[in-house]
Amino acid sequence: MGKKLPKIFPGKVTQNSGNNKKVFYSTKEEKMNKEEKPKQNINQKLRQIFNSSNYVYKANVKITLENGSVIKQIIGKNKNHLITIENELIPIKEIKDIEIVKKQG
Repeated sequence: MGKKLPKIFPGKVTQNSGNNKKVFYSTKEEKMNKEEKPKQNINQKLRQIFNSSNYVYKANVKITLENGSVIKQIIGKNKNHLITIENELIPIKEIKDIEIVKKQG
């Protein structure tokens, strides 16, 4: 066990290598215009609503469906449906858009 390992010659790095950062940032800037906002899908919007500090047990939302829009109070969701306070199930796959509305009155 008293063997000595051979010495390794360490090469010196003389220049800063930042190629990965340049490639990453250049492709990111080309794809996303500064004026455009990235679109959120429905699941991201639902997650944002339920994780909001304003959400306690229900949220007033405007749901845009394939056949029109409705204003409902949602209290939760399962894998495929939103659950309203009136115990209605709204299929998530039929939702085109969802947004929080301010309570009137």
